[in-house]
Order: sequence, then C-alpha cells, then structure tokens
Amino acid sequence: MKSFVLFAFAVAAVAAPPAYKVTGKIKIGGAGRWDYVYCDSANHRLYVSHGTQTEVVDTGTDKVVGTIPGTTGVHGIAVASDLGRGFTSDGMDNDVTIFDLKTLKVLGKVKTGTNPDAIIYEPVSHRVFTFNGRSSDSTAFDAKSGDVVAASIPVGGKPEFAQVDGKGHVYFNLEDKNEIGEIDAKNTVLTKHYSISPCDGPSGLAINPKTGYLFSVCGNKMMIVSDPAAGKVIATPEIGQGPDGVAFDDGYAFSANGRDGTITMVGETSAGKFEPVATIMTQFGARTIGSDQKAHKLYLPAAEYGPPPAPPAGGGRAGRAAAIPDSFMIVVVGR
Repeated sequence: MKSFVLFAFAVAAVAAPPAYKVTGKIKIGGAGRWDYVYCDSANHRLYVSHGTQTEVVDTGTDKVVGTIPGTTGVHGIAVASDLGRGFTSDGMDNDVTIFDLKTLKVLGKVKTGTNPDAIIYEPVSHRVFTFNGRSSDSTAFDAKSGDVVAASIPVGGKPEFAQVDGKGHVYFNLEDKNEIGEIDAKNTVLTKHYSISPCDGPSGLAINPKTGYLFSVCGNKMMIVSDPAAGKVIATPEIGQGPDGVAFDDGYAFSANGRDGTITMVGETSAGKFEPVATIMTQFGARTIGSDQKAHKLYLPAAEYGPPPAPPAGGGRAGRAAAIPDSFMIVVVGR
C-alpha cells in the first residue's frame, strides 16, 4: 500500500497542466484605448478600463451591462465587496471615482497624487491605495468614508501594479528601480524595498494567495518569482515580449505578452522550480490580463489592428499600426 501511495503521489506531481485556450471574444466597441481589467468573481462582473469610462461586463452572459462615466484616463479598478463599493484610478484627473457595485452610480471622488495608475483595496485595514506614477507616491483613503488617511506615502520610484496578501501588507513593483516595495496598510508607511534583478522594467504583478509568492513580469522577457517575506528572488522563467500584466489561477501564473500575442503559463515543478509549461495564443496587443479564479477564466483587453505604416523614405523605424475603429474587445481564455 505504501508503494502505491508513493507512486500515486509521484504521478500527481508530474501531471500535465490544464490546457487553456481562447474560448470567445466579448465585443465592447469604441476607441481602442485601455489599461487594466478587474474580475469580481463573487459578483460575476468584469470591470474594463476604457479611456474616459469604465465598462462593466456580466461574466455569466459575456454582455456589457453598464458603463461608469467620467473616469478620465482610467488605469485600474478595485472592488470592496464587503462594503459594496468599487473604485477607479483616473490618471488624467488625478483622482479616484467611487461607485456603487449594484447600481454603478458614482458616489464621489477622492483626490490623489499625480497620475494614479494601479489601485487596490486592502481588506484588513479597509483602505484603498493608489500608486501614483508621476508623483512617485501612494495615496491611501478609507474605503467606506472616502476620507484620505495618507495623501502621499513616498515609495522611492515609479510604482506600477500592486497586490495585497490579506494580512495587512501591500506590495508593488517599482518600474524604474527593478524592485518590489512593501507598505504597512495599518500604519500607511513604506516598510521595505528589495531587488528583483535581473528583471528590467517590472510592470504587472500577481500573488499566490496560498504561498504569498509574487510574480512580476519584466520588459526583458522574464518573469520574476519572489518571496516577499524573505525579500529574495526564487526563479526567473522566460516569457514572451511586451508583457504588461500577469494573473494567477489555480497554481499557475499567466503573463500577457502583448507584442507576441501570447500568454506564457508558468508553473511550479515537483522539484520546486518555476518553468514555462505552455504558450497560449491570444491576440496582438493583448498585454493586460485579469483572472476569474472560480471559473478558471482569463480576460484580456485587445483590439484589431490595421497594417503598420511603411518606414520613412529616408530610412528609420516604421510607426505603430493603428487600432481599427470600434474593434475594442475582451479576449476570453478558459479551459
């Protein structure tokens, strides 16, 4: 019996990863300008940043069910399900829009630092943190009252995406320093930085809620797996080109590689190593990503693109291809 148990364990440890593929596309339309998406699994909602507004999709029907207007230059979305409130970081207005999760009605605005980018709700302190790219700081406010708790927490560089561990810690990438920072949510103070070299230009950040490990995607085709408790890098698996977002689902990290039009799926082997286990074809330009960890689905904003313009007659690089009008969509990836 003992030998059989050991054999069964070994087979499970090397079992093939689940196969993900594109299962559909959700038509949004409008201008092809976007940044992050946020999936509220409990309420079956997907929030999509879309230039000057935020689209709301019912993930049960894959239909747009509402729009939150006036979120000018929106980057990210955060949700406090326990309070029935949502929040958008409005980069061009230097503020946050607070809205009701049921009605989508705008409840108010909160001023932040300059160009709020990432935004996250920290459930232990019941506070919202924005990460302000141009003022190199974080703004914290009470999620229920909207009262600012800390107008400016200096973070020591240009912050990018953020995550929380459910224990009162907020983690974020520092894009220009190739580091991860940590904020104590209760005391609203920066507690540490640690290097994630050889990463260059970390943007997207995901967390494994069980282990606390962080996954940063970098501009030099690399994912950094790090242990924030120890402040050290664990692994550096290779990913595709042009990543801006990374999501975690069912034990795997998924890098959205916009330039390649792929997702790199990274998993942990039985030997404790993190390696790419699959490449999933998506769509050119699909660089950010959100995950529904209950339904095991991934959502990537994208658009159709025309042919790139010809290079200048005198030589030099060709310009970027333009998005085809009204082609904005969400690419859905599932099992």
